[in-house]
Amino acid sequence: MIRYNTDMIFRRQEVGRKEVLPQSFPEHAQVAGEATDHVDEILEEWAIERPDLDLSAQGVVGRVLRLSRFFERALAAAFHQFGINGGEFDVLATLRRCGGETGLTASQLANRCMLSTAAMTNRLDRLEAMNLVERRSEPRDRRVVRVALTSKGRKLIDTAFTAHAENQDRTVAVFSAEERDLLAALLRRVLLTFEISTPTNAEDRAGPEQEHSGQ
Repeated sequence: MIRYNTDMIFRRQEVGRKEVLPQSFPEHAQVAGEATDHVDEILEEWAIERPDLDLSAQGVVGRVLRLSRFFERALAAAFHQFGINGGEFDVLATLRRCGGETGLTASQLANRCMLSTAAMTNRLDRLEAMNLVERRSEPRDRRVVRVALTSKGRKLIDTAFTAHAENQDRTVAVFSAEERDLLAALLRRVLLTFEISTPTNAEDRAGPEQEHSGQ
């Protein structure tokens, strides 16, 4: 078994050239059927050096890792337009998606976002300072604090999520609807093997709106 260097996946080893990842997704991407990518180059080099190994899996894993870098930077740039980062977007999106009118308790929100209570407190402090969320004590038990969107926060996340959805749509514009469904099904199959066999914690699972993993 080989342990490949992921930096090699992300960086072209060309003399005098530094690759720059785009800050936004192209509106339209025309890719020739015979075109090769950076991962192909790496696999071709390994095929010469280690022809005894089957590296077909590296063709999959390497591209997922490389794509994640393009996605994360472009998503972060989109969130920046609204004065928030990906983690703050995650909190606002979670409250918009399942908080309702009464909001969620801080612990419920932390669990939904797969964060520690301390990390969630830090995010809420920043969002409250921006008047995007508010903390409310339960009338019947003031020890229980609920977090809800302010009107400003609801307006911002509705606008930001629309832009986010459009941004994501551009990432897969090269696929037909049928191809998107097929790719999603194949990726789901792989993801489930990890989610089923690996204990869930705050760092390794996230919803579809996260910055670094897609919510």
